[in-house]
Amino acid sequence: MAYSLLVRPTPEPAGSVSVTVPRPVHHDEPRRLAAVRRYGVLDTPPDGAFDNLAAIAARVFDVPIAIVSIVDTDRIWFKAHHGLDVEEIDREPGLCASAIMTDETWVVTDAAVDVRTLANPLVAGDFGLRFYVGQPLTTRDGYNLGTLCVLDREPHEVSGEQTQMLADLAELVVQQLDLRLEARQLVHAYETRLHEVQHLADALQRSLLPPTMPVVPFLNIAASYNPASKYEVGGDFYDVFPVDSSSWGVIIGDVCGKGPKAASRTSAARYSLRAAATQQSAPAATLEVVNQTLLRDADGAADAPFVTALFARVSPHPDGTDIVFAAAGHPSPLVLRESGEVETVGTPGTLLGVFEDIDVTETHVHLDGGDLLLLYTDGLTDSGTLRLEHEGLVAILRECAGLSPVAVVDRLRTAVESAQRDDIAMVAVRSDATVTHVHGV
Repeated sequence: MAYSLLVRPTPEPAGSVSVTVPRPVHHDEPRRLAAVRRYGVLDTPPDGAFDNLAAIAARVFDVPIAIVSIVDTDRIWFKAHHGLDVEEIDREPGLCASAIMTDETWVVTDAAVDVRTLANPLVAGDFGLRFYVGQPLTTRDGYNLGTLCVLDREPHEVSGEQTQMLADLAELVVQQLDLRLEARQLVHAYETRLHEVQHLADALQRSLLPPTMPVVPFLNIAASYNPASKYEVGGDFYDVFPVDSSSWGVIIGDVCGKGPKAASRTSAARYSLRAAATQQSAPAATLEVVNQTLLRDADGAADAPFVTALFARVSPHPDGTDIVFAAAGHPSPLVLRESGEVETVGTPGTLLGVFEDIDVTETHVHLDGGDLLLLYTDGLTDSGTLRLEHEGLVAILRECAGLSPVAVVDRLRTAVESAQRDDIAMVAVRSDATVTHVHGV
């Protein structure tokens, strides 16, 4: 006569004594469903690890069908289904839904005569199920997510060794679920951390740049800063500020390196330039003061980041704009004449914060109405699919004749953004006796 069991026997070697500490199982359905949601396994793609465990379970019991099931609110979804081309069934009445209500292996050796299964559609219907063994998938915090179960259309006897092996395989299924849960949690934590780092880097970077650009009569100005990485503070900076009643200071610079040390150096360089510009009438003298300030700030540290910078005094008036500037290790600016001609002006000079004495030269430039001066950091010429370099920059700038400063900056940024290698800062200043507005991009 056929019979049914609700046991999970554990064979013990002769003469041995074993103590089994059962894992506590909670049968609070809302919390169990919350655990199912926490694992995030429902409706995920097929996974070879679970398919293999289901196939092994089928071989252990010598049956054609094995399933890794997850019991949802109103359905039983199959994470793995060996020997059965079905992905889910209704929860009620379901064998797996019954199996998760126990703390042990749920065994039905002949479903046709078992009072628990007589009315089950899988038993009474066309499928003709006769044999079912389900081992709950119990999480470490004691919730049954579903089962690892084996099925057949023929009745079977069950040994204690088989049920123990099914329990071991079910433990491996839970371990695989835990690994995937932990991986998702790590990814989420990593993404959260990246977001925090990005937010902090962005906030710190904004503190190193002017919040808004001033409105300067007879000038049209556009400025842009584009970091190579949104997760790291760069060393490029720019600023535009009044020096006296008739002239404005425009600075652009680049601190070697990235991160907090570079940010500190950037802050020191930018605000030292601002302070020195109000005390020194000549740009070269301003850079010399800043150099001494940076040397004192480094206090002899060999790894203090060096700084490249350019400071220009800009005097706009109705008939044009007069500019005098000096560069310290910085790329020479370009002048785009209204005619489309491009000129390289000035000399790079000596880096700041490295040597006691620096060699910087002042250059005078006059901009007629429509002429534009472009200041930029070396990230602009170091980027691009084949590196833009100076000649490529000049070629693009020639094509920008007649464009507004904001359009010029945007055109240059677009030219290199697909292969940007370093932070890029740009300031474009156009003499414009009739337009007195400012763009920040």
